[in-house]
Amino acid sequence: MNNADFNQQLINFLNSSPTPFHATQNMAAILTKNGFNELQESNKWDTPAGKYFVTRNDSSIVAFVIGRGSLEETGIRMVGAHTDSPCLKVKPRPERKSQGYQQLGVEVYGGVLLNPWFDRDLSLAGRVTFKNSKDQVTSILVNLGKPIAVIPSLAIHLDRDANKERTINPETDLPPILLNEDEAFSLASVLDEATQGGEILATDLCFYDTNPAQVIGLQNDFIASARLDNLLSCFTGLQSLLTADDSVSSLLVCNDHEEVGSASTSGAGGTFLKDVLVRITPSEASKIRTFANSLLISTDNAHGVHPNYPTKHETNHGPILNKGPAIKFNANQRYATNSETAGYFKALCQGMKIECQEFVNRADMACGSTIGPITAKELGVRTLDVGVPTFAMHSIRELAGTRDAYNLYQVLSGFYKDPGPLGALR
Repeated sequence: MNNADFNQQLINFLNSSPTPFHATQNMAAILTKNGFNELQESNKWDTPAGKYFVTRNDSSIVAFVIGRGSLEETGIRMVGAHTDSPCLKVKPRPERKSQGYQQLGVEVYGGVLLNPWFDRDLSLAGRVTFKNSKDQVTSILVNLGKPIAVIPSLAIHLDRDANKERTINPETDLPPILLNEDEAFSLASVLDEATQGGEILATDLCFYDTNPAQVIGLQNDFIASARLDNLLSCFTGLQSLLTADDSVSSLLVCNDHEEVGSASTSGAGGTFLKDVLVRITPSEASKIRTFANSLLISTDNAHGVHPNYPTKHETNHGPILNKGPAIKFNANQRYATNSETAGYFKALCQGMKIECQEFVNRADMACGSTIGPITAKELGVRTLDVGVPTFAMHSIRELAGTRDAYNLYQVLSGFYKDPGPLGALR
């Protein structure tokens, strides 16, 4: 696959994955198409050498290749990412009427950059749980696919200081407008076609921007899209896993709820990945040996140095878009990288003649985190944090380089084929 083909497939994936549920569903479909066998957590597993995947909560996925060699001797090459992105989620009882307009109440999910959500053509997607015609409780994924709502800005004439200082109250300023006031309106009526008139019991829905992902720039240098953090890494890890052979064992985990702390059954702070690994290792001693010879590359976006705000970046560690993936360091273990894991990744990049950068936050600014430290703590596996440099992280429209994701794909593909032993991190 060349760079242009990779980016087009990435764009297709981004456009068809407005929620973690849809991202997981799309990854499962790609895996099935490529010979991976789906497992159910509630069933007994028989997993000889082969390709498998399993999902949890419809929003997290673990896919793995069990190789011909001994897990204890070769370890597992692991890549981690997350399926969720900051957004506006619909409240359980969201219908509101104000000044002749019908609105839906929303909650802010994650560390959202709120200003860019104004004046966007918004649609609605997610999961709906309902009673069907047979009185059975079931869930389906929905994606309305067309613009149905907008959050209009307050005109400059009514807020003369808007360009100097603007605060946003998420309770009062963000409810989207859907239509003029209508006594018959309900969220259930919007979803009626999808549920075939079933009784809606609960929803897990979010608004998203209908503006599609696309390549932009005078020389097509950039990808602009929602949810680059972190669907870009999910797609890159997935495509890399598809290149893995059976000489060693390989794994991809994409967790939900990273943006809100990972503390859930499907988050990195839960048991999902550990439960999978326990089931494919024959004993506790085998598991410990396997982890000792394994390595996890946590892939999450890195802050590219912004040309308009260079003072917001550490002088010697400002990654540039299209100059290669960035290794992420933090002295307080907000990232899990250490000298050994960083050295291994640098050597891997050098061997493939791919540029590699480094990211460190300014010492006087708080640092975000990833699934890397959480997973490292839960498993005791050595871990490295890397990311594709990105602008406008947590905006409704983020920006990444058209060459970086492809370069990361090449590096991760090489990682999945590394015969090791990783225990030595040579």
